[in-house]
This record gives sequence, structure tokens and C-alpha cells, in this order.
Amino acid sequence: MSNQEPTTPVPSPRTDGITTEQKPSVLFVCVHNAGRSQMAAGWLRHLAGDRVEVRSAGSMPAERINPVAREAMQEVGIDIAGHQPRVLTVDAVEASDVVVTMGCGDACPFFPGKRYEDWKLDDPAGQGIAAVRLIRDSIRTRIEALLADLIA
Repeated sequence: MSNQEPTTPVPSPRTDGITTEQKPSVLFVCVHNAGRSQMAAGWLRHLAGDRVEVRSAGSMPAERINPVAREAMQEVGIDIAGHQPRVLTVDAVEASDVVVTMGCGDACPFFPGKRYEDWKLDDPAGQGIAAVRLIRDSIRTRIEALLADLIA
């Protein structure tokens, strides 16, 4: 039996500013928080489970989630209908390790030390289900790469 005091693990710094001992948090931002950011949040929740904290917001949130985006996600077994578009706040950005923007322009505040990614994706607003399926699948591919990096 050892007489040494137990030690608390020290987080290992990563090059992207995220430490390995904390649950990473990701914020998805688009203009209306009704399509792209909601689909991305749905994919990350689905694929990561409780390993990642997920947020989404919009610079000018809509009243409800885009019904075609909701339908496209439901086709792959992900229900985003219970989520509401939310307004982007400084607090949400500050509390996130990774901020993924999707066409929100300069509306997202910048904080040093945060990891920012800008994903160029078509806006599903006004598009039919076939076009939204392509956007959904592109988002999944990006989410898989992001998750592999976060949970490495």
C-alpha cells in the first residue's frame, strides 16, 4: 500500500485550445437557427451522445425549425422537432470551445482562444427535400470529422 497522496489528473493541453479532461462544447450558428445549425446540432447529439455539449443559435432566429430540415433529419432517425430556434448570445459563444458558423457573417462575436470554423453550406430555406437531403448528408460528414478530432 502506497503512502503517496492521490493526484488529480492534470488536463493535457491540445493545440486547438480544448483540454482532454473536460467535455468539449460546440456551438453551431446560422442566421435563423432553423435549418443548418439545427441539423448540425442534431447530428452531433446523435453521434456523440453525452460526450459533447451541444448548442445552436441564430443571429436572427426564426419562429420555428424549417419543416423540410425536420423531415430530412427524421428520415435518418433524428428528431429535431422539440428544439426551438434561439438567439445568439455572447454567453453562448464564451461558454463554447468550438464555434461553427454557417453563413451568419460577422454576427458572431470573436473570443481569443476559441476554435472557429466556417462551414460553407447551402441554406435549406425554401428548398425541397432532395436539396435538403444533400445538405443534411454534407453536415453529417463534417460532424463526423469534427467529432473524431474532439474525441481523439
